[in-house]
Amino acid sequence: MSKRIAIIGGGLTGLVAGYRLLQKGCRVTIFEKSGDLGGLLGGFKINGTNLEKAYHHIFKTDKEIISLVEELGLSEKLKWHESKTALYYDGTIYPFAGVMDLLKFKPLNLIDKLRLGLVKIYLEKENNWQKFENVLAYEWMKKWCGDRAYKVVWEPLLKGKFSNGYQDISMAWMWARIHTRGNSSEKGKEYLGYMEAGFQLIINELTNRIKKLGGEIKLNTIADINELADKYDKIISSAPLENVDYLGAVTVVFSSEQNLSKYYWHNINNTDSPFLAFIQHTNLMGNKNYSGKNIYYLGTYLPQNHKYFTCKDSLIEKDFFDYLKKIFPEFNKKEIEEKHVFKFKHAQHIVTRNYRKRIENLNDKKTIHANFAQIYPEDRGINYAVREGEGVGKRI
Repeated sequence: MSKRIAIIGGGLTGLVAGYRLLQKGCRVTIFEKSGDLGGLLGGFKINGTNLEKAYHHIFKTDKEIISLVEELGLSEKLKWHESKTALYYDGTIYPFAGVMDLLKFKPLNLIDKLRLGLVKIYLEKENNWQKFENVLAYEWMKKWCGDRAYKVVWEPLLKGKFSNGYQDISMAWMWARIHTRGNSSEKGKEYLGYMEAGFQLIINELTNRIKKLGGEIKLNTIADINELADKYDKIISSAPLENVDYLGAVTVVFSSEQNLSKYYWHNINNTDSPFLAFIQHTNLMGNKNYSGKNIYYLGTYLPQNHKYFTCKDSLIEKDFFDYLKKIFPEFNKKEIEEKHVFKFKHAQHIVTRNYRKRIENLNDKKTIHANFAQIYPEDRGINYAVREGEGVGKRI
């Protein structure tokens, strides 16, 4: 008799796991508490085209998601584009994508730039991430990059990503961030992948295949592990882990005819900014799918008790747009065509020293946990969500 499998969570990991288990002949039911599938990859429509609520792209090193896209027959929709990155610091936007940009970066002197560049090269080439597990990221980066380079480049990133807990973050997390991104470059240029018409194409195709194989999907349904235990042979849960701390995230997405920048990704390295990143999405993959309009993201990570998770969207929009005008004085709110605010209470796990101990031995005979917080040392991302789902499918 085929095994009955319950999957809690209809994000990408849950969908991939469900698809693989159905292919093996299991009977699968997916429970999703919200009204749509995809989790952090979930989409909405803006200017008539699907777009993710939280910004996403993939790297050349993301083999699992690339392989899945091929299997689903969507390869022609996956396009690779050169990424243009900038850094905003002390009132100025600086290009920040390669050696020449670093050498021209005025806030640092030549010694600072050389140290910063050498550290980046070292972390890209170093494969033994375990040596960093019990090391604090801020201490290591300050020691090897120097105080000034750390203050200008790395501390704003850590503070923006992890708020007041930034001094507790393991260097293993920082290693993964630099190592993965650095190895997505070709001849000194970074290339990022994005699906024409959005990653919703993957969610839709997986959903269709799951249903064709007899899988059941229950939306707007809160599932309890204890209640499911007597009805199913195995339970796969992608719900947040009890012994891991999380930060939430807020994104503001808008469309406009205004073309604010020539760069795709902007790290905002002023710590008084309400957002960590400014992304001109259409500078990566063009605006032809969005009625010729430019699409923008403003995004940040915040403690779950931050006022933005309970206040009106209009307050968030005001704070974000007012600061955006400081960066781009020509920005005009009246030219915004569509705007959306999205809030995620569990968006980023906090990777402290010896983090591996927190995610070990979580499973029992009945339940397998497959939350993005178990992706370690890499940070969460589309590729690793697929990898986790594939892994679960192989274990049952």
